[in-house]
Amino acid sequence: MSDTELVLRSRRVIAPEGTRAAVVAVSGGTIAAVLPYDTPIPAGARLVDLGEDVLLPGLVDTHVHVNDPGRTEWEGFWTATRAAAAGGITTLVDMPLNSLPPTTTVEHLRIKQKTAADKAHVDVGFWGGALPGNTGDLRPLHEAGVFGFKAFLSPSGVEEFPHLDDDELARSMAEIAGFGGLLIVHAEDPRHLDAAPHRPGPKYADFLASRPRDAEDTAIARLVEHARRLGARVHVLHLSSSDALPLIAAAKADGVAVTVETCPHYLTLTAEEVPDGASEFKCCPPIREAANQDLLWQALADGTIDCVVTDHSPSTADLKTDDFATAWGGISGLQLSLAAVWTEARRRGHGLEDVVRWMSAHTARLVGLDGRKGAIAPGHDADFAVLAPDETFTVDPAALHHRNRVTAYAGKTLYGVVRSTWLRGERVFADGEFTAPRGHLLSRTT
Repeated sequence: MSDTELVLRSRRVIAPEGTRAAVVAVSGGTIAAVLPYDTPIPAGARLVDLGEDVLLPGLVDTHVHVNDPGRTEWEGFWTATRAAAAGGITTLVDMPLNSLPPTTTVEHLRIKQKTAADKAHVDVGFWGGALPGNTGDLRPLHEAGVFGFKAFLSPSGVEEFPHLDDDELARSMAEIAGFGGLLIVHAEDPRHLDAAPHRPGPKYADFLASRPRDAEDTAIARLVEHARRLGARVHVLHLSSSDALPLIAAAKADGVAVTVETCPHYLTLTAEEVPDGASEFKCCPPIREAANQDLLWQALADGTIDCVVTDHSPSTADLKTDDFATAWGGISGLQLSLAAVWTEARRRGHGLEDVVRWMSAHTARLVGLDGRKGAIAPGHDADFAVLAPDETFTVDPAALHHRNRVTAYAGKTLYGVVRSTWLRGERVFADGEFTAPRGHLLSRTT
């Protein structure tokens, strides 16, 4: 404790062993110790007493579309990372598409890193992309430090990031398995999507019918079988269909290296409440019915679903038209994800320890950062969110920090006010104010 620079004290610190009153000592941006609440404060150390506010490990969001460079009118590193910090997220991993160029070569990765370098208010890492014909780029990207590779099994919505057919999926997966990498997959089967009814217009029921559950179920089954045969690690992105859960549970029981995420909007919003024409609720796969949501929560509780991430996928407001068939599909949720999930979790009898496991510990483990992120434990980065869990706020789009302030949560009253956010022992957000950017660019290899 002699070299301690900062001590955070709280009656409720969420550590890996549980919630307790504690002091957290920080030295050189790293957690030096987690000690009993009444431990004397070392001479010269700065004390921040949090009272009854809860000290959480900073959240790790491994599914974020920043769109920078190339579509910066949609989003950018400056605005996305401010929204993240305001929501208690201290690490995000940027998806390889919706930026121009996409992160599908080492050269493109370097462009992305240069763009982000002086704009990041939180730590930022990068996914690579697996496309038809870029198998030769995968190992160099892996060696350059991307955390894994994203692929689509159905059209992505942007022409510069085409999807993989079955042979291309197997080829990419075999290459990635060969160097021990991770493939993360948007799993919807294009044949089932093509066969579904497609009716343009404002009715949400018509859009929901156009993205049936069996499109997810079939694609996930195909992904699992390839992973089983090739001994590959795969991760299912943004699961919305509860019908796929028995298949996933069986694959895990068989030892297939498959992990699964879902998103706040699937856990907190339901098809029954989506107004016609309200395409701020449009995403792919879609928000489904309340009964489906109940099963997703059960799967989180029993471990079939591993983690919760935002899939923050913004666009300009003009692309959110009242025609669900043509409106851009994506929900912006960085700033609100913790509060949204906590609000529903507490209603269902879950605690903040569960939320931290789903949104910090398990996401850090997914990308191999669990030795540095995702826990209040000695040796970890001193990344924290300070939360008033019993206070509420009503979502006002004007108070959001992402670039285009469109949100499916407008007007909702949520529990959980983020008082402050800390990155390596420095307060980067507090009471609506930000410091200059302090985020680091993260690599799988460092």
